[in-house]
Amino acid sequence: MGRAEPVDLLSFSAQVMFMAPASSLGTLLDQSAASLLSQLAAREISALDLMTATLDRIEALNPSVNALVGMADRGDLLAQARAKDAGPVQGPLHGLPIAVKDLVNVKGLVSTQGSPIFKDFVPGEDDALAARLRAAGAILIGKTNVPEFGLGSHTFNPVYGRTNNPFNPDRTCGGSSGGAGVALALGMVALADGSDMMGSLRNPAAWSNVYGFRPSWGRVPAEPSQDRTLHQLATSGPMARSPADIALLLDVMSHADPLRPDAIPPQPTAPLAPQSLHGMRLGWLADWSGGFPLEDGILEHSEAALQVLRDQGATVETLPAPFDFEDIWESWITLRSWQVGAALVALRDNAELMKDSVLWELERAGRMTALDVHNASAKRARWFACSVDLFEHYDALILPTTQVWPFDINQPWPTEIAGVEMDTYHRWMACVVPVSLIGLPSLNMPAGFGSNGLPLGIQMFGAKGTDQKILAMGEAYHQATYWPQKYPPRLQ
Repeated sequence: MGRAEPVDLLSFSAQVMFMAPASSLGTLLDQSAASLLSQLAAREISALDLMTATLDRIEALNPSVNALVGMADRGDLLAQARAKDAGPVQGPLHGLPIAVKDLVNVKGLVSTQGSPIFKDFVPGEDDALAARLRAAGAILIGKTNVPEFGLGSHTFNPVYGRTNNPFNPDRTCGGSSGGAGVALALGMVALADGSDMMGSLRNPAAWSNVYGFRPSWGRVPAEPSQDRTLHQLATSGPMARSPADIALLLDVMSHADPLRPDAIPPQPTAPLAPQSLHGMRLGWLADWSGGFPLEDGILEHSEAALQVLRDQGATVETLPAPFDFEDIWESWITLRSWQVGAALVALRDNAELMKDSVLWELERAGRMTALDVHNASAKRARWFACSVDLFEHYDALILPTTQVWPFDINQPWPTEIAGVEMDTYHRWMACVVPVSLIGLPSLNMPAGFGSNGLPLGIQMFGAKGTDQKILAMGEAYHQATYWPQKYPPRLQ
């Protein structure tokens, strides 16, 4: 499939002031991860040169956005790069600099979770994800910034402060994988890990004009210390500037965990070829028949992006709400508080050091009964059964990735949307919940820019286990748009 010109999505010209100058395109750090890794493996570029360029760009750009935190020593990183060049090529990520989300413990690097409780914590060993990245040949250079304990889709915390949107520093970049999305958008890294409970890698990907993929629950193993049976809402996943690059990292992150009852044996996704969309049947769920409010322009611009899929031969049908959204929401907030509360209950003696949203989750979890959890799980089971029927008729379903545009960076969270009051700190992210509740694979795809110059995205999701199919369909969309490559941010 050839590279097409980008579609003209409504008020697109308004974002011209944020475009990178054409002369900056095509530099080493703006290449795909696949290209960099191919050159590293063939010794056409050195790990030292790539590391030097990476650290130089970080030093130049990161002070303006605060996306990367807890950086390793420059001299040590250069020494690691030299060692990669001196030894054999080992692993699919050989010599690639990667910053790991600050919810993941990395040996020798301050690992805070955005909490003052852990502001000086330096782990003596890697979490499983970090170890898997090292084993694949990656060089771990530092951390990507997160909200405190990853809660809330707005990246700020009392340890490192806030991360700015790369297209407008006065706006949020989302979260909790906000630092990862911004670092990718600015070419400070070529690949990034994220994690997603309530859109935590889809939302920031949308607001940084990159791709974020939530894999099927069970494909990427949880850390050994985490529950593998009861809590099934969150998962780690890859972020990148294309679905093809996402596939590279997904293969490294995936693992058939023998201790996980619902583990999905991973099938390789890389190298990823675009899936022809001709004859594909897609369902557009819009605002779930009024199930959740949207700010002005979100629906209009999302629907404009659907035309790309139609132009590729897909049939896109607008669907009525397939399930009662309030049942989905009530199931979600019960199971979420139960999971978050269980994870953080050991820290409740440090309540004075926690933000209000953390305390809210802990308090709700403490009031729950076993019957509350049972009823929430029963609603989840009914929605999953409904989704199984939907995917008998549709290859994928599509929703907006966010309900709002990136909001004021000084605002903790949106308290209303289109005149509708938000009754919790996370109600404004409700559009990601149908996917998260039942562990489906979902890809945020950049969907252009609004008249405000800010990016948005749409999420395409499929039946459990169709990860490769969703990514391949996303790659076809990508090759028709190239939003991250053609319209990267330019810091003013």
